[in-house]
Amino acid sequence: MPLAHHPLIKEFPEYKDQIHKLKMEDNHFSNLMKKYEDIDKQIFRIESDEEPAGDHQIHELKKIRLKLKDDLYGFIKEA
Repeated sequence: MPLAHHPLIKEFPEYKDQIHKLKMEDNHFSNLMKKYEDIDKQIFRIESDEEPAGDHQIHELKKIRLKLKDDLYGFIKEA
């Protein structure tokens, strides 16, 4: 399976405008999005063997990324 980043815009392309607006106008959304992107980049580095990590660590990071994605989607749907 090829490695891929999971940017929010790619995950929810139909909400591109709402995501951009929230990122610019809502500090809490912007901070959550930054955390999501940082974790996504870390997962990518681990999966591409650029950064060492155990299976438990990668599993936990993926759970955090999913939780952040759910939280961000809630913001998007309310916008």
